[in-house]
Amino acid sequence: MAHVYLLYSESLGKFYIGHTELDPAERLQKHLTNHDGFTAKAKDWKIVYQKAYETKAIAYEEERRLKKLKSKVTLKKLAGMVA
Repeated sequence: MAHVYLLYSESLGKFYIGHTELDPAERLQKHLTNHDGFTAKAKDWKIVYQKAYETKAIAYEEERRLKKLKSKVTLKKLAGMVA
C-alpha cells in the first residue's frame, strides 16, 4: 500500500505533493522536523488530501500527474478548499 498526499502551508500559501509507503501522518511528522528541502521553509504543513494506491509505482505515477498540472486551483479543488 502506498499513498499520494497533498500538504498545504497557510504561511507560505503553497502546496506540496508527495507519495509514501508510510502512513501519511507519519510522513508529515518527518516534513515538520529539521531537514533540508522545500517543506523545511515552514512548520505549519497540514495534510489536505490523501489517497491510497495498491503499489508505490501507481502512487508515484499519480504524484507525477498532479505535479504536471501546476494548477493551484485544481489542487484547491482536490483538497476541498474551493467549490
